Amino acid sequence: MRTVLLLLVFLPVAAVTQTLQLDLQSAAQNNGLIGMSVVTTCGTTVTTVVHTGKSDVANNIDVSDSTRYRIASISKLVTAIGIMQLYEQNLFDLDDDVSTALGFTFRNPAFPNTPITYRMVLSHTGSFQDGTGYSDFLTATYGTAPPPPISELATTTGNWYTSDMWRTEQPGTYYTYSNANFGIIGTLIEALSGQRFDAYMRQNVLLPLGITGSYNVQDLADLTNLAVLYRNSIPQADNYNGVMPPLADLSQYVIGTNGLFFAPQGGLRVSALELARVGMMLENGGELYGITILQASTVNLMRNNEWTWNGSNGDNYYGLFRSWGLGTHRITAQSGGDVVFDAVPMFGHAGEAYGLISDMYTEENFGFGLVFITNGYTPGNEYQLGTNSAFYSVEEDVYAALEQYSLPGCAPGAVADELGAGALVLTADRITWAGTSVARITVHEPSGRAVATFSMQPGDQRPAPWRGLLIVRYTSTEGSGALKWWAW
Repeated sequence: MRTVLLLLVFLPVAAVTQTLQLDLQSAAQNNGLIGMSVVTTCGTTVTTVVHTGKSDVANNIDVSDSTRYRIASISKLVTAIGIMQLYEQNLFDLDDDVSTALGFTFRNPAFPNTPITYRMVLSHTGSFQDGTGYSDFLTATYGTAPPPPISELATTTGNWYTSDMWRTEQPGTYYTYSNANFGIIGTLIEALSGQRFDAYMRQNVLLPLGITGSYNVQDLADLTNLAVLYRNSIPQADNYNGVMPPLADLSQYVIGTNGLFFAPQGGLRVSALELARVGMMLENGGELYGITILQASTVNLMRNNEWTWNGSNGDNYYGLFRSWGLGTHRITAQSGGDVVFDAVPMFGHAGEAYGLISDMYTEENFGFGLVFITNGYTPGNEYQLGTNSAFYSVEEDVYAALEQYSLPGCAPGAVADELGAGALVLTADRITWAGTSVARITVHEPSGRAVATFSMQPGDQRPAPWRGLLIVRYTSTEGSGALKWWAW
């Protein structure tokens, strides 16, 4: 019989409904999770905090507010924030050749005259990928003093170079998700700032947000709060038993030569509540609680579309990756693919490594945000792809609970009337036309896809069988307008 270690902790940050508690508890139990944290936010307010299970089974430590996880690839989004701060300092333009700052020629050998730009690297369209040389180079990076320069991986004369480090498509034309790209970004942060990657990120991004987690495990005050990561209940990473590992010998390391050492691609260790601060900051235009991390215009640049899958212009990872910004995964809510909530576009990032799954996504119309992290699974509970999206079934279970019980509280019906006519009344499940003449009503998704078109007489009421974020437009002799509406 399967044993599931489960302890629910409900914090008084905001009221969490009994049904939501039970649904999240069921998601953890039914999927055999060892530990889990779920946080939701609305604007700059934390609205839900739920922790389940164990962060460290052997030492019988419960998941709590203080539990920090190695959050895997969400680290890339936080790394992107760091380099975009340097963009704001006019240290580079997005379409500059990164070779200038790197100090070596970073080019696809098949396209030697095509510069690789910051925009390409951040959007995974620069044609540099995780070839067979990548794993051996990581081993050398972590096990050699000093770490070898990243040029040894990226250039044809390098000791760790393999020909499959570069794709055959021209840079800028094809999307391939790549961890190695963010080794380049980490190296660029060092070269441009003159600081070691971990130190720059801690000083300029993490601590200003009140985050005491770090890319450097040596910065953590207490490793008993660090979650062990598991597959089949077997520890895979961060199994320190509360003992700090030895200091790495970086006495001969040259800043700006190999930013991979502190894992900008996946090595940030933070709590779920700390990660939620990153999401709230981005949702709030780069500022949180009076501290500005990025300008709003820079956040918009990160959110903007840099690549959209057209059926053949990239690897969409089983339908999960359909659009990308600058270091950000753009959720388009395509049916059967990148769906967090029905018909709700979002942005953020996902992560997976060593048995951990992590998600951080925010919704830009109403300001809803979520963080989901699990540190692994018990035997017989390997993650399975979901039935309604390209996410895992456990993620679908968590999203379904949040969509039903948490999201509507942040998006209660209509939130904006563009023309202020006031004749169209929207509630959670009903449309009422309060005008004095016949109105033509059109309901469509934010993507533009039409949902319904109909006419309404004065005083008419119509049930709304739709769910999710919608745009409702009306036209009558009295005027016209449009409202954003969350229907459930």
